[in-house]
Amino acid sequence: MKGRSAPEGSFGHPNPDPLISGSWGSLQLQVITVRAAYRARMDIVSEQFAELFDGPGPLPERLGITLVEASAERVVGTMPVAGNTQPFGLLHGGASCVLAETLASVGAVLHGMTVSRPLAVGVDINATHHRAVRSGVVTGVASPVHRGGTMTTYEVVITDETGARVCTARLTCLLRSAG
Repeated sequence: MKGRSAPEGSFGHPNPDPLISGSWGSLQLQVITVRAAYRARMDIVSEQFAELFDGPGPLPERLGITLVEASAERVVGTMPVAGNTQPFGLLHGGASCVLAETLASVGAVLHGMTVSRPLAVGVDINATHHRAVRSGVVTGVASPVHRGGTMTTYEVVITDETGARVCTARLTCLLRSAG
């Protein structure tokens, strides 16, 4: 399928590329590292990305979501389980959805920049929770299923530290122009 990329390797590994790692909480560092990565090897103009995407907002920051890798082809992020659990001590399904929507939205914005529609608005999300997680860190990998001129769909696979699939989510975004 055109535009679809398969996840590679173990998702629990540390990011080998320090240019595109950082915490959502340190927005200034994030913008600088994203700019450096794009200047180094990506087709999208980094200043446009920095102007249009100034961080995911307070909710992903509160959940401890960290962006590890970002391109229109693949977005990777992590989230701690601690602090994101429901009353029984399991990872909250809503937290998995926030991780999925955050990562897929970043991919949608990056794709949208290539078609002069850099604003992404989520219009549909669904998630299937496959197994419980009580501790550690989960990793989400967003891959495009469809990238069109006005709409994108990304699949997000969330795994635990052993690589076992915890959740599969899909997000569809409407792409809007900046003006």
